[in-house]
Amino acid sequence: MATTFEIATWNVNSIRARLPRVTDWLQQHPVDVLCLQETKVVDDDFPRAAFVELGYEVAVFGQKTYNGVALASRLPLEAVVRGLPDAPADEERRLIAARCRGVRLVNVYVPNGTALESPRFGFKLRWLERLQAFLAATEAAGEAVIVGGDFNVAPDDRDVHDPQRWHNRLHCHPDERRALAGLMGEGLVDLFREQTAEGGHFTWWDYRAGAFHRGWGLRIDLLLASRALAADCRSVAIDREARKGPKPSDHAPVTARFLLP
Repeated sequence: MATTFEIATWNVNSIRARLPRVTDWLQQHPVDVLCLQETKVVDDDFPRAAFVELGYEVAVFGQKTYNGVALASRLPLEAVVRGLPDAPADEERRLIAARCRGVRLVNVYVPNGTALESPRFGFKLRWLERLQAFLAATEAAGEAVIVGGDFNVAPDDRDVHDPQRWHNRLHCHPDERRALAGLMGEGLVDLFREQTAEGGHFTWWDYRAGAFHRGWGLRIDLLLASRALAADCRSVAIDREARKGPKPSDHAPVTARFLLP
């Protein structure tokens, strides 16, 4: 008998600052798994109790002030992996993966890149290449996979409010887009784009200049799935409402619902 499986991704821009928003959202949208990015807290200080109270177990991989990722799941998490396999011990904490409901979940916070002329931009491209190699190994193992997170790349011009203004800029540079396309070439499908062809749907809006109310956004938060699994996806939605109100994250959550055998 087929059962539903719902997963969401959300860059919360500090879990402690946004905790009431996240728990309220989970009560309204009790997804099976929530991928969190930019938690900005060391593992011991992650507010686990608030998630446990809602019926979620949590796997975390965080650091103070910057970065950090976590998985909150109503289903058991198995074979948890923290960080890319080739990462040095002091590398920024940007990836956590686990197996859940027979699916390999990979939650990522891709480096921003800072500026095209910055060494951080090269680090971003190399990180995406390393992620591609990690996913290729997963594909070779024949596992169904979902990769969710803040990719800090708008896949194409439909994902940008003003393509001319953003042409060749950070998040939209051809090198970034090629790296993302190469990663997706490992047999992954952009679930939102698979179901929604038109542009104008965004997941991130700058806090400045009234960008959210003006519709000046980018779609950089993605849920990707292996092709066979993507065929079981029934709906994908960006919750723009979660970006409203006092002290929001600058990102909106994205949710996908699957009907799994």
